[in-house]
Amino acid sequence: MTKLQRVLEYLHAHQSQAVDDLMEFLRIPSVSTEPGHALDMRHAAEWLKVRLMHAGFADARIEETPGGHPVVRASYRADAQAQRRTVVVYGHYDVQPVDPVSAWHHPPFEPTVIDDVLYGRGAADDKGQLFLQLLAAEAWLKATGDIPVNIEFLFEGEEEIGSPHLLAYIESHRQELAGDVAVISDTPMHAPDVPAICYGIRGLAAMEVTVKGPYQDLHSGAFGGTVANPALVLSRLLSSLQDADGRITVPGFYDDVEPVSAFDRQAIERLEFSDAQLQQELQVPKLWGEPGYSTLERMWLRPTLEINGITAGYQGTGQKTIIPGQASAKISCRLVPHQDPHKIQDHIEEWLRSQLPSTVTMDVVKHSGTTMSVTIPVDDPIMAAASAAVQDVFGVAPVLFRRGGSMAIIEWFQTVLHQTPLLLGFTWPNEQFHAPNEHFHLSNFRRGAETIARLWDYYEKAGADTSA
Repeated sequence: MTKLQRVLEYLHAHQSQAVDDLMEFLRIPSVSTEPGHALDMRHAAEWLKVRLMHAGFADARIEETPGGHPVVRASYRADAQAQRRTVVVYGHYDVQPVDPVSAWHHPPFEPTVIDDVLYGRGAADDKGQLFLQLLAAEAWLKATGDIPVNIEFLFEGEEEIGSPHLLAYIESHRQELAGDVAVISDTPMHAPDVPAICYGIRGLAAMEVTVKGPYQDLHSGAFGGTVANPALVLSRLLSSLQDADGRITVPGFYDDVEPVSAFDRQAIERLEFSDAQLQQELQVPKLWGEPGYSTLERMWLRPTLEINGITAGYQGTGQKTIIPGQASAKISCRLVPHQDPHKIQDHIEEWLRSQLPSTVTMDVVKHSGTTMSVTIPVDDPIMAAASAAVQDVFGVAPVLFRRGGSMAIIEWFQTVLHQTPLLLGFTWPNEQFHAPNEHFHLSNFRRGAETIARLWDYYEKAGADTSA
């Protein structure tokens, strides 16, 4: 029996315990954005540390970040003479808030299994996917006493709030985190039973705009017609950002945007995708977007500008006839390669100020959690190893796709640690991440752990072949 066969037998024999452990992990309400859950965040970090030690990583530890939630670290390094490749395994143990609780079929922090589907906050994003990475490494250690690659675990508690303290941590721990690749399971598959490797994500720029008029809300009967209404002014400003077809009108916004490449377009054409099915899933009367591009091109390869929220005046039940003293809006942009998020923020502010009437003032807050778009080289050996591992487990090769979301950590792995990220996730794309009734199909939880176990074997062999 080969080492890999012993590893796979170990994973199979411990499937039930693995699910029990994951459910225990999910019961911890590690909501990073809410101060009231600070102790729960610490509890989740402690739980991970203990579980890593149980898996055989004696150096598992909690390391503090300045003013933020801690990171959890553990390492496996073979004898230096082995000259093995080194992999950084990243995941996050924090989760999104659960509102509205009334929409959950089961309490969000009381994980429940129905028909081999595990329901609970964090099941898919990202505790379940983080945990299957740990299980794969544990299986190698427990079944063989070794792992084919060196591993550095880096589990953070702030991904859901933009990882505000992680960059500083990475920069101050470059030597410890030095490696060849970073493996992240925090993306979905393309479709049920269609595994995928993500080779690109969009960047992000966000800001908040506040239009100010009178010193406070005013009686609309007494003062209507004498001062500009900030809500109306803001509405006009926002409508000036985009034309009716979805093209952004801000001067300079598209300056650094390159045409959709032939490779990207061909990758999309290979995917099975239905506009009609998406329209039905989203329950909209019709899809919409920038002319000249397919739906997936608009979702993944074109930049966007969205209004995420608007606040002005009275929000309660019934009528309150006032002129609001101010109105504000949250704006975010998803960006494509070569777009600088800081330049985009500047372009938007300049445009809005050029349109601002003299009857009001405006404040702009540019959010610091910006990130560049990332493209991952598809010819790195880790990609071939991942494709082979997926083929073994799922019976089909993974498709290549981009995603429309953003993850700052991916950019930092490339630019700070100079590693190739592998974005290999195992959730279905509709498993309600960030929404009520988040869930994870346990068949993919099990297949994910097996895929990662095989990945280390293939990657180590690829390294041996290259060195030869």
